[in-house]
Amino acid sequence: MHIRGDHVELVVGGRLDVRSAADARTVLHSAVDDGIGDLVLDLTELDSWDATGLGVIMGAHRRAGRCGRRLVLRGVPPQMQRLLVATRLHRILAIEGGLAVDALPRV
Repeated sequence: MHIRGDHVELVVGGRLDVRSAADARTVLHSAVDDGIGDLVLDLTELDSWDATGLGVIMGAHRRAGRCGRRLVLRGVPPQMQRLLVATRLHRILAIEGGLAVDALPRV
């Protein structure tokens, strides 16, 4: 996993999982604490995440809210969009441009 950027926009790549969670948490919390306004988390280079990785993102979302900021996800891969819909987290997290139609549940 790699994260590059600053307190305004971070690009996350590789795998966000139990092995990389502690490092990711540290970087995300520092970015939240050091900036103002929206913090964009660009996930276009992210290969996969597990429940721990999703927990890191939710923790950063909560921390941003406590700091008066908003965490905005950009470039969420389709399979991860489906997970956000299945867990209903798409209703809580800000997702730039919304979700792809195929990620939404069929009615």
